Amino acid sequence: MFSCVKPYEEQNYSALKRACRRRKVLFEDPNFPATDDSLYYKGTPGPGVRWKRPKDICEDPRLFVDGISSHDLHQGQVGNCWFVAACSSLASRESLWQKVIPDWKEQEWDPEKPDAYAGIFHFHFWRFGEWVDVVIDDRLPTVNNQLIYCHSNSPNEFWCALVEKAYAKLAGCYQALDGGNTADALVDFTGGVSEPIDLAEGDFANDEAKRNALFERMLKVHSRGGLISASIKAVTAADMEVRLACGLVKGHAYAITDVRKVRLGHGLLAFFKSEKLDMIRLRNPWGEREWNGPWSDTSEEWRKVSKSEREKMGVTVQDDGEFWMTFQDVCQYFTDIIKCRLLNTSYLSIHKTWEEARLRGAWTRHEDPWQNRSGGCINHKDTFFQNPQYIFDVKKAEDEVLISIQQRPKQSTRRDGKGENLAIGFDIYKVEENRQYRMHSLQHRAASSIYINSRSVFLRTDQRAGRYVIIPTTFEPGHTGEFLLRVFTDVPSSCRELCLDEPPRSCWSSLCGYPQLVTQVHVLGAAGLKDSPTGANSYVIIKCEGHKVHSAMQKGTSTPEYDVKGIFYRKKPGQPITVQIWNHRVLKDEFLGQVQLKADPDDLQALHTLHLRDRDRRQPSDLPGTIAVRILSSATLTAV
Repeated sequence: MFSCVKPYEEQNYSALKRACRRRKVLFEDPNFPATDDSLYYKGTPGPGVRWKRPKDICEDPRLFVDGISSHDLHQGQVGNCWFVAACSSLASRESLWQKVIPDWKEQEWDPEKPDAYAGIFHFHFWRFGEWVDVVIDDRLPTVNNQLIYCHSNSPNEFWCALVEKAYAKLAGCYQALDGGNTADALVDFTGGVSEPIDLAEGDFANDEAKRNALFERMLKVHSRGGLISASIKAVTAADMEVRLACGLVKGHAYAITDVRKVRLGHGLLAFFKSEKLDMIRLRNPWGEREWNGPWSDTSEEWRKVSKSEREKMGVTVQDDGEFWMTFQDVCQYFTDIIKCRLLNTSYLSIHKTWEEARLRGAWTRHEDPWQNRSGGCINHKDTFFQNPQYIFDVKKAEDEVLISIQQRPKQSTRRDGKGENLAIGFDIYKVEENRQYRMHSLQHRAASSIYINSRSVFLRTDQRAGRYVIIPTTFEPGHTGEFLLRVFTDVPSSCRELCLDEPPRSCWSSLCGYPQLVTQVHVLGAAGLKDSPTGANSYVIIKCEGHKVHSAMQKGTSTPEYDVKGIFYRKKPGQPITVQIWNHRVLKDEFLGQVQLKADPDDLQALHTLHLRDRDRRQPSDLPGTIAVRILSSATLTAV
């Protein structure tokens, strides 16, 4: 995974460090200098800001003091509780922080070899589909010899301040970290996929079944190394960071550092009663100000839990910003949860393996509608299909599909101002089983995401077997930008971009012919099929000019609902389209009947209910059953 880490801004850490040691100087990063431009993209810092190296701030500086923990961090003056909450989550996962902080033993200060220190560090972040190696020097902004941004409990521990500086470099400056999004930082630390959950909208506090299901999902994410955070929406600017009577703070990101079922009772009785409570441990990035309700550090409820269970949970009575709550209280008092799922794509794992398709795309503007790729959302019907389109297959009878779209992160700099996200989202359409070309008319919308001006948008959906088209869009037409599309399924989905609007013409077209009509055949279902004791196990085959589309089998019914579509580009419009129904048998499948469709563009009746017939070409006879078919034909190949 990390063998292909890309140097950020082409700065090679090892080469730069060697050069500094050879010249016996401390590294000064020309790409992120110790100036006001690295602090602010607008305005000016207050007086007294001095950039200092750790050795000038304290004696005996260290990357880590007594290891790394979520208790190390305090927020500082910039409004980046979201980033500090993500760091708190990161600190609780050794396998993850060692990816973000590579070669940490080599980067650590060595008092026995002071000449080996070169004032240079590097950190790994996942950005827009690839891991980047960000190099920084160790000069940090201070006022009165105190770090003004993220800092540690221990005055000589600097890992969090240095990680923050590297992240600020990616963002353009420290001010760009003000009021950001926890989900973005969690993704940048892990390469995972963030899933936001609106607790208030979902009414999880009152719906026990939904709450229990969510807790089980969170337990799974936590147990498999994922990161989670929680927050309370601040509706107005005046609400920001207001402390509630319960001790929680509005507009503030909390790291979730543990998820567990806690056994109640003492001794053997607790073991046999097996009464358990769904509990969540949270941490305030301020390092103080805790929840003061049930199960807070000094509450009576802890008497219900044995001493050994409390020790196992690491319960303390210090105002260190970390506290426990029942999951019901979390759902009642918090409004949002962000789960960052680490989706396993390794076949060497005992856990579920996901298949990932990762594609880069762009919304681009062009005067020619056929080449324009910035059509806006479905509200703009005239231009909606001018957006990029991606096709994928669900190959199981039903599958969970995870889809994430991420726009390229924008920097905030003095020269360019604040980097604003576009409002983005996507729709998913169930299309014909054999579609190979771009959509030009609406079909059944299987799912759709929200539209929001965040860096990424996520959707989890369950879909039946078939072919689907994803149309990622900006909310308004004409907006341009790059995006990364990630699709996760249980089996490979053959996800790819649809680039052509119609079959291409070639030098063979004059000899072999070129399509004159496009026809969409939608087989809805059948009724009154030939009876059998258990009902028919039937399926449909649609045939046209040597091409076939098969439906899934409908088991044990004489009134199946196939809901299968095929699209055909027809070179011989006079040749009918055949729709056959077959009954699956162990030795040999049984023919139940067929219909033949002229599919003439002049036929104004779209829906047809037709009697099944046998395969006699001269005098076909009726067979038991009817079939319902919807047909759309056009001489304009881009009509469907």
